[in-house]
Amino acid sequence: MTTANTILNSICVYCGSSPGTLARYTEEARAFGSCLARERITLVYGGGKVGLMGAVADGALTAGGQVIGVIPSALVAKEVAHRGLSELRIVASMHERKKVMAELADGFVALPGGVGTLEEIFEMITWSQLGLHAKPCAFLNVAGFYDHLIRFLQGMVDHRFLKRERHLGLIFENDRETLLTKLREFVPIQIDKWIDR
Repeated sequence: MTTANTILNSICVYCGSSPGTLARYTEEARAFGSCLARERITLVYGGGKVGLMGAVADGALTAGGQVIGVIPSALVAKEVAHRGLSELRIVASMHERKKVMAELADGFVALPGGVGTLEEIFEMITWSQLGLHAKPCAFLNVAGFYDHLIRFLQGMVDHRFLKRERHLGLIFENDRETLLTKLREFVPIQIDKWIDR
């Protein structure tokens, strides 16, 4: 097993197109975007200018960072595509959007969001489990937003639907700087997917 650090030229961020109920969600999204820019890490995200999506993009852009948005043509109007990005890629479908975002990124981070955010990050977790990529998957746990999810995943481990090593391989962090450090220190685990082998 390699101990080399993960090279982070780009990070895909999944997050809500809504700002949520707490001002801190927006503040942290913007700060995380700024943090990526300072670290010269390209932000890859869903291409919208509203909610947390817009906040993370604006944070990166204001700090001089590179931002690539990927959005399906059907959602350009609905999600109000961000027209001030370094690059905006308009694709044909959600499937193509997720594929392009995955290919562009060296790691994946979920900020607070809804079922779409969860669907996107869990697809990347599943692909990792199946050996389709070896990139880190992380959650920025703003204001305890993901505390319930952490407990739910532990329940999956307890009931033998998720291997303990897979759970421990996910990154949950409250602090954005520490999260980036853990992404860089990530070492892919090599373990059989099947729980009873």
